[in-house]
Amino acid sequence: DNSCTLSFLLVFFVLILFRPAFSINTLSSTESLTISSNRTLVSPGNVFELGFFRTTSTSRWYLGIWYKKLSERTYVWVANRDNPLFSCIGTLIISNKNLVLLDHSNKSVWSTNLTRGNERSPVVAELLPNGNFVIRYSNNNGASRFLWQSFDFPTDTLLPEMKLGYDLKKGLNRFLTSWRNSDDPASGEISYQLDIQRGMPEFFLLKDGLRGHRSGPWNGVQFNGIPEDQKLSYMVYNYIENNEEVAYTFRMTNNSIYSRIQISSEGFLERLTRTPTSVAWNLFWSAPVDLKCDVYKACGPYSYCDLNTSPVCNCIQGFKPLNVQQWDLRDGSSGCIRRTRLSCSGDGFTKMRGMKLPETTNAIVDRSIGVKECEKRCLSDCNCTAFANADIRNGGTGCVIWTGELEDIRTYFADGQDLYVRLAPADLV
Repeated sequence: DNSCTLSFLLVFFVLILFRPAFSINTLSSTESLTISSNRTLVSPGNVFELGFFRTTSTSRWYLGIWYKKLSERTYVWVANRDNPLFSCIGTLIISNKNLVLLDHSNKSVWSTNLTRGNERSPVVAELLPNGNFVIRYSNNNGASRFLWQSFDFPTDTLLPEMKLGYDLKKGLNRFLTSWRNSDDPASGEISYQLDIQRGMPEFFLLKDGLRGHRSGPWNGVQFNGIPEDQKLSYMVYNYIENNEEVAYTFRMTNNSIYSRIQISSEGFLERLTRTPTSVAWNLFWSAPVDLKCDVYKACGPYSYCDLNTSPVCNCIQGFKPLNVQQWDLRDGSSGCIRRTRLSCSGDGFTKMRGMKLPETTNAIVDRSIGVKECEKRCLSDCNCTAFANADIRNGGTGCVIWTGELEDIRTYFADGQDLYVRLAPADLV
């Protein structure tokens, strides 16, 4: 690629002769970033760097953000992942209060397409210490005044202080989408997104839009089906659910430790951490944990998956296989049916300990009552099939009531919850 190298050297000499005075982490509306100038923006604190890159096997160029200090490139955000530049000529400019990426023929391949903004003051683009790339008016750097931020448009990585989920005010759904493969940042087929349509919000791992794994509902400490370790002194998790947003976020209390959540092109949600002495990223946990019980609806309705039993699918107490022949062939996908129909009066509950709670799509949540009230409410509703605490903190608070089939349940030992399943008196033995 000699033409690239030549123009690069020319620009390099010109830069040495006339060194422009630009600040290192901002781009003003009169400046540009080009592939040939090799200039990058570096975040205050030196953790992140923004610039042009190409992956090893191609001549396609991308604008992205990576960790500055790590010897092997770890990309955390890519602007034009689905619209690469096909030559080594590319320019990032600010035009009309937008970031615009131009190709060799000055055609836009990516932009922030904002429409608002009639203020006269100029805007700047800035790479913040946490890796967020923002556009703001040059005279105002309050977070509420960002005109646009890369944190609202994640690629495959969730960094500390980023939010995963919905900004209901802006109408934004922030979710992760894998790279096509480890060398191609184009949108892959795996995504991780929050479903807030009904019941309790839960994250789903989707492959080509089909559900492959479910996070379980937030229980006050963690998502019931994701193996976070709560005892870490350097990491704080937070889940926000109100009328402005429903989102998960985390932050680090020790800035020398890097941590990120990534959706891999192989279909795993992974938490990776790195300390100053690590030579590589350490895989802290990944989900799905196992490819038997963590697969979405591995066992059908009214059955639960247990890795310690053979076969792994089991009917809940008081239920029997719907299709015995299938069940005998170790296919539990058709699930189970009640041995005895509910009469609606005199019913009781079997307590299942340490469970991943069933899918909450058809669940009703009331955070104001405890488990005793919850039981009463379930018994008084003939459609109620199970109940549990909504929040496991302080001995358990809140109430989730399921009406309809119980789906996608599994046993957990460390992080499971108590689930109370409604049975007819004859099956309570």
